[in-house]
Amino acid sequence: MKITLFGATGGTGRQVLDLACAAGYEVTAVVRDPARLTGNGQHLTVVTANVMDPDAIGSLIAGRHAVVTAIGPREGRTPSTVQTDSTASIVTAMRHNGTRRLIVVSNSGMFTDGDGPVSRLVAKPILRRLLRHPWADMRRMEDVVRDSELDWTITRPPMLTNGPRTGSYRTAADRNVRGGIRVSRADLADGILRCLADPGSIHTAVSIAN
Repeated sequence: MKITLFGATGGTGRQVLDLACAAGYEVTAVVRDPARLTGNGQHLTVVTANVMDPDAIGSLIAGRHAVVTAIGPREGRTPSTVQTDSTASIVTAMRHNGTRRLIVVSNSGMFTDGDGPVSRLVAKPILRRLLRHPWADMRRMEDVVRDSELDWTITRPPMLTNGPRTGSYRTAADRNVRGGIRVSRADLADGILRCLADPGSIHTAVSIAN
């Protein structure tokens, strides 16, 4: 499988890159600063391009089987549109170049379907205030994805950790994993690659949690 990966220098993106290359995927990692992406392999091509410019990334998306974006918020204290704008640019480039399969990383914290009462009534109202800016950006990003008419999957992890890949995580379609409050970035990356291989995840928000 040939994939184009955005956000490869971030915590989740690097895990996706490593797992995809280990699985034999041909990965084109689109980055702003290639110096931040150490290591290489026979399955990896690193390209510097501006993700906000659909014309600049079009040739990097053409002919790919799928696009994965793990671009996340830069910081949460001020309003941001980085996820919305980057995803809108990627969607435009995909439409223009005939690539249909898209997987994006969002979060489960914004939603309460499937949650227990403590999470729904106590924890999440607090988090909603603390993370209102990045969550607002992610909600807009999800709207862009749903309106794209592409073959999309939205992945929704809870709190991310730097723990190991276990493969023992749980998933839920269009609702949160009950009691799932954290997941490692390595397991999230594993879940993303499983979604890539699963046509049943198309047009679905997949929550991934331990």
